[in-house]
Amino acid sequence: MRLLGRDPQFGLTLAAHLQYHEPVPARIRTLLRCVTFLFLTVASFTISSAADYYPPPDSQKGWRSITDPGQIQKTAGIDTRKLDETFEYIQQTSQHGGLLVVRRGYLVYERYFGRGYREALPELASCGKAFTSVAVGIMLREKASLIPNGLDEKVFTPRYLPASTFPLDDSRKAEISLGQLLSMSAGIRGTNPVYVRGVRQTWEKPTEDNGPYSTTDDFAMRQSLWCAPGECYSYATSSSHVPAMIVRRLTGMEMEDYMRLRLTGPIGFGTWGYAMYRPRLKGGIDSEGRMFHTPGGGSIAVRSTDVLRFAYLLLRGGKWGKDQIVPAEFVRMCGRMVKYNPHYSHSFNFNVNEDGHVDGVPRDAYWKGGAGGYAIYVVPSLDMVIYKMGGNEGQYDPQLTRLPVKHSYDGSRANWKPGDPKAVGDATGKTLQMVVSAVSR
Repeated sequence: MRLLGRDPQFGLTLAAHLQYHEPVPARIRTLLRCVTFLFLTVASFTISSAADYYPPPDSQKGWRSITDPGQIQKTAGIDTRKLDETFEYIQQTSQHGGLLVVRRGYLVYERYFGRGYREALPELASCGKAFTSVAVGIMLREKASLIPNGLDEKVFTPRYLPASTFPLDDSRKAEISLGQLLSMSAGIRGTNPVYVRGVRQTWEKPTEDNGPYSTTDDFAMRQSLWCAPGECYSYATSSSHVPAMIVRRLTGMEMEDYMRLRLTGPIGFGTWGYAMYRPRLKGGIDSEGRMFHTPGGGSIAVRSTDVLRFAYLLLRGGKWGKDQIVPAEFVRMCGRMVKYNPHYSHSFNFNVNEDGHVDGVPRDAYWKGGAGGYAIYVVPSLDMVIYKMGGNEGQYDPQLTRLPVKHSYDGSRANWKPGDPKAVGDATGKTLQMVVSAVSR
């Protein structure tokens, strides 16, 4: 019997030994022990090297990447042909955008269309809410003495919010906790549908605004309640802005500045900012049309590979290198149902798949979408993060951010029209399903 080389009978012969309980020769037992040890060592090294890898800033080489399909299949276990199919699909879902995938610490897919490209800085709409949540998580650890009850803290008090908020226009607001604000179960009037204990409902008189204006202090503070705190879920952008106000109050700086110091700087972001210039807003802006404060409900503008960096931070449990940037328990809560919101599969500004409602996707997957076709995905069990870049013409307007544009657009998507809604379906969910289906091992 050959012990080395390509002997197709080796496996069958060994099986026969085991099936009939014949003694396995000593040399075979020794070889099996050596092979097993080698396999476990390599597997352990592979897992460890992926978990221990953190990309340097793009200005210093950036993500490690693989471009050869065969090598991608071998190293990352992904069929790039299926990612190409996903890329073709997402072009029906937004005027501009791209698709980026990182698995096992390797950037294995990066393609763009329209105004999408690596250095683009469009405003990501509600994806900004995810960044607000992470900033809150960091602040809770750093300022624990100022907010001793953490997520359970009832925050509609002069200690956390402007004096102009008081007396409260609704006494029930005194019962709103920080955790309820982040999970949108605080009762603040938002949009339909509303969920109560998993039951989808449509209520009268939704909020008059759920966009940038709802991320101004005065609007957020005068938003009325649609239900008592904790009694319903409604997607209310103001519910995400209030935590940003608390970050500002407890840290003594704008949330954007705090994020630069504690989040984006430590993990190596390049140029980024917020779409602060909104001259058409009814209020909350200065004479140049610039918003007074960082909008906690959206409008962040981040380079595509830095969006991946943010998602990868969450994939690694809030850790970056040797530093625990975000408390690990807070990150775990982002990826699952939380006690503050028993009504809908929405944690701290992330949708979660704990109940398996997105077929074919691991139950530990979670994501944040934004108007314009954006979505940021984290799939821990597959060691994978995904960025579905999107955006319409207006979201790429540099006047929103006053940040530099480093790309010349060819106008190829000027006459773009969305695909048939019946064929496109839920673009956020379907994109995730398609990328997950590309994973072969």
